[in-house]
Amino acid sequence: MSVEDINPRAAWDALRQDADAVLIDVRTDAEWNFVGLAELAEAGKQPILIPWQLYPSMQVNGAFADHLRKAGLTPLNKLYFMCRSGARSLAAAQAAQAAGFPNAFNVADGFEGPPDIEGHRGQVAGWKAEGLPWRQR
Repeated sequence: MSVEDINPRAAWDALRQDADAVLIDVRTDAEWNFVGLAELAEAGKQPILIPWQLYPSMQVNGAFADHLRKAGLTPLNKLYFMCRSGARSLAAAQAAQAAGFPNAFNVADGFEGPPDIEGHRGQVAGWKAEGLPWRQR
């Protein structure tokens, strides 16, 4: 089984239209606090915050699959994983599939996407660049 990349707008549409769809933000506490979060109020949801790597050591979260279960998620949920640029979220989605969550998707380009020519994120691609709702914490 492989993880499908979904663009941020398609993920947003799924979150609004499918009661079983959830957004799992796998960035670190520091990123949630200082960069911002997807705002899902219009979809009647909140992002589920489960770090894939633990700050500041950046060790992989060995309890990641347990945290998915503790969040009340089941194999019936459609899980949309998002990080900064789409790399950590792909690894998290693969781990979720391996742990028995078959409907795992990677939000391509993540929250901020790749850097632009000046090295700034959030302008080229990703959740913020798509103009999707987000907020500072």
